[in-house]
Amino acid sequence: MAQDIEARIIGIIAEQAVLEPGDVSGDQTLEDLGIDSLGLVEVIFAIEEAFDISVPFNANDPTESEFDISSVRAIIDAVTGLVAEQKG
Repeated sequence: MAQDIEARIIGIIAEQAVLEPGDVSGDQTLEDLGIDSLGLVEVIFAIEEAFDISVPFNANDPTESEFDISSVRAIIDAVTGLVAEQKG
């Protein structure tokens, strides 16, 4: 399941960055991939829709969000945690 989550998130991020999924790695930041603040919001919405979860993200102040967006790996880990919480 974790690999499925990782592949789906990388796909979402790659689509937003107009890249192939193979060009996205866990240590990259969204900024490295050319994703701006509007793109970040679109990534968050796509993740919420794909996994039917609510992401604790404040678009007005991303640094104050509980959701770690510091790297692709951090996003994958955070979503994995949210999906696990939801399944209870």
